[in-house]
Amino acid sequence: MAKKTLRDIDLNGKRVVMRVDFNVPMAKDGSGTITDDTRVQAALPSIKYVLENGASLVLMSHLGRPKGKGYEAEFSLKPVAEHLAKLLGKPVAFAPDCMAADDIVSALKPGEVCLLENTRFYKAEDGKVKKDDEKKGIHLTEEEYQAKKAELKAKRQEMAKKLASYGDVYANDAFGTAHRAHASTAVIADYLQPAVSGFLLEKEIKFLGDAVEHPVRPFVAILGGAKVSDKLAVVKNLLNKVDTLIIGGGMAYTFKKAQGLKVGASLCEDEQLGYAKEMLDAAKAKGINFLLPVDNVIADKFPTEKDASDIQMKVCEGDIPDGWMGLDIGPKTVELFSEAIKTAKTVVWNGPMGCFEFAPLAKGTFGVCDAVATVKANGGTSIIGGGDSVSAVKKSGKAAEMTHISTGGGASLEYLEGKTLPGVAALNDK
Repeated sequence: MAKKTLRDIDLNGKRVVMRVDFNVPMAKDGSGTITDDTRVQAALPSIKYVLENGASLVLMSHLGRPKGKGYEAEFSLKPVAEHLAKLLGKPVAFAPDCMAADDIVSALKPGEVCLLENTRFYKAEDGKVKKDDEKKGIHLTEEEYQAKKAELKAKRQEMAKKLASYGDVYANDAFGTAHRAHASTAVIADYLQPAVSGFLLEKEIKFLGDAVEHPVRPFVAILGGAKVSDKLAVVKNLLNKVDTLIIGGGMAYTFKKAQGLKVGASLCEDEQLGYAKEMLDAAKAKGINFLLPVDNVIADKFPTEKDASDIQMKVCEGDIPDGWMGLDIGPKTVELFSEAIKTAKTVVWNGPMGCFEFAPLAKGTFGVCDAVATVKANGGTSIIGGGDSVSAVKKSGKAAEMTHISTGGGASLEYLEGKTLPGVAALNDK
């Protein structure tokens, strides 16, 4: 179901409260320098639209993983407010406490904008509670756990109500947190209507939603990354959607072992072997092309030097010898995967093919990247979802040749699992 967007409502004279994803990387020296402003840039179309259509704007976001116990300097959004002001060419007011911003917010005139301090300085934002936490020595009884959950849920609603009091319209443009049922991402819509999508969220829903639900075929999905357990539900869901499923990265070795091959010291989740076999059998029964590496770049140990000069490497087909570990796909696999990718009309890629952070182990990931880059050129759609895949595409210099690069790692993964995202579900249907 399509969601209403900022275009669907009259903004003139209104105050819009918008959730954005300004969770940007900062320099480690404490200078407040933003090292990559992609996420801020991605929110600009929605921000400018609101300001140019006679409304004032209250922006809210999180940054990093503060403890939820109040202000922490390293996670302050103040440097982001200053950076945004430069990008917009106009002042951006900053509210140093997201729960006590009434004066700053009420002073905003049409065309003016403010940014609230990090919403995660309050534990009520996520309202999460653990029943058992070994690190903190917490072990709650079921009764204590339920009572704590209810208490935090009430606080989350209280926070959502406060944030809602700042405006007349709620807009969500933070796809990166749309899979969270937080006060500022979903619960706020219970107290502030209309609740609509920003343009970045709209774009993410369109590309990821259409790709999975209404793909132009052939539809090829490429999954990589370290663990099968991270992508159990994704594999299962995609087997009902795709024509070809390609598995690379560390997760491939669990599937290889499930086929009866030896994987040496490669990353392998033995407890997932039954699942891997089940998925291989399901793919065969459904007539889906399930591609695994036919050769691997293996090493005698994991590298510690960036140039991987401290390891021995070789290409290996079949069984991987004891003591050796697979760290990238080999040249024959790059060729096999590329042939399947180049025939596709829709490609979704989540997860690298190996340890691409080390130059000698990046050939597999970059080879796949080259193949995915041809899809758009041939009139197809290529969607990159997930942090490491995005980093790899940018590192390869092929980012401009992709149809869509998702801003949400966890959110795009949950979309591929077929889950409903709370931050999307909370918005008004068209």
